[in-house]
Amino acid sequence: MKRQIRTLVTGFGLVGLAACSTAPVGSSLDEGGYGNPTMNNIMVQTGQKPYAIQLAKRFAEEVPNTVNFAFDKAYLDEQAKAVLRQQANWIRQFPEARFRVFGYTDLVGTERYNKSLGMRRARTVVNYLVSQGISRSRLQAVVSYGETRPLIPTPNRERRNRRAVTEVSGFVKTAPLVLNGKYAQVIFREYVKSAVPTDGVEAAAASSSTSTTPTGN
Repeated sequence: MKRQIRTLVTGFGLVGLAACSTAPVGSSLDEGGYGNPTMNNIMVQTGQKPYAIQLAKRFAEEVPNTVNFAFDKAYLDEQAKAVLRQQANWIRQFPEARFRVFGYTDLVGTERYNKSLGMRRARTVVNYLVSQGISRSRLQAVVSYGETRPLIPTPNRERRNRRAVTEVSGFVKTAPLVLNGKYAQVIFREYVKSAVPTDGVEAAAASSSTSTTPTGN
């Protein structure tokens, strides 16, 4: 009798595990397969996810995260290069962070061609950021949405749809602070840096403290 009960319990347990295995925890957050939801869970548990979201928000608020392209082209004009130089200056402040570039097109042309064009645009952005001193290991140009996510839903040529967007994607695995989970130190570092006055402010303060005001009779 005990053996029969044990067999039934084991059977129900296997059924339960099979049911759970079809939907890994976090799968609703990322449709890229089992590995991505697992990574998402690890980032949440170790504290990386909240900091990554915060850093991504800062990046989008403090520098332009988008560059645009001419029709059917993947080269950067001077305006785009100026934006990417701003991005590079910001990225250098966070050596522990990684970034991903998404390439897009407008709705003119076939989906297959536009997906390839979107990827070329993303790679062009990555190559320019590398030319500005950013390590290629911190940059990814592996995703192209092609024509599937237009900002402006029109079948005609639309410059705003022909774009590449840079976003925070995670952290460099070899970064000491990331390995130790000490994200508060990173935040504190940036807080202290932002509180340091510039040379001009320091000079003005020193001049004000040493100058004397003549008094009248």
